[in-house]
Amino acid sequence: MNSPNEKKQAINRIAIRQVDITTLAVDAIVNAANNSLLGGGGVDGAIHRAAGPKLLDECRELRGCETGAAKITRGYELPAKYVIHTVGPVWRGGTHGERELLASCYRACLYIAEEKGLASIAFPAISCGAYGFPLPAAAKIAIDTVFAALQKNPKLIVTFACFGESVQGALEAALAAKSDN
Repeated sequence: MNSPNEKKQAINRIAIRQVDITTLAVDAIVNAANNSLLGGGGVDGAIHRAAGPKLLDECRELRGCETGAAKITRGYELPAKYVIHTVGPVWRGGTHGERELLASCYRACLYIAEEKGLASIAFPAISCGAYGFPLPAAAKIAIDTVFAALQKNPKLIVTFACFGESVQGALEAALAAKSDN
């Protein structure tokens, strides 16, 4: 994708909203999960509660997930058809491959979305809560990785579901920087 018009079309397929990800009627929502995939706090706990107990049953069958990887389940009682579970890195100062692992989370989810032929996906701010990833760096990685995928998949629409103004602001700043390049 080289033309300014094609770049603008990709940018226009990224929405950044303050919204509860469990309420979105998209093809898939992304769960920022822990390695067990058996539920936890934050967005992970909210998704498990909203989806109902069958999600936990299916997650048990998956036998966990490596950091940077992703696995898909049905959405059960969620408005989303699927949940793509990914395990982001815990921030340990930035010297343990955290940036690449975070980018890998987004790429793995986007790969699953493409393989399944999905038209819409919603992401939370992976690793930005309890895992402590610095927000500006995480936002840049998220936007850069999603933008690269949208260049290859002209049908996909991406929503970032933000849990607060700081997350929304960081993602909007990263997207604005992408628009200026």
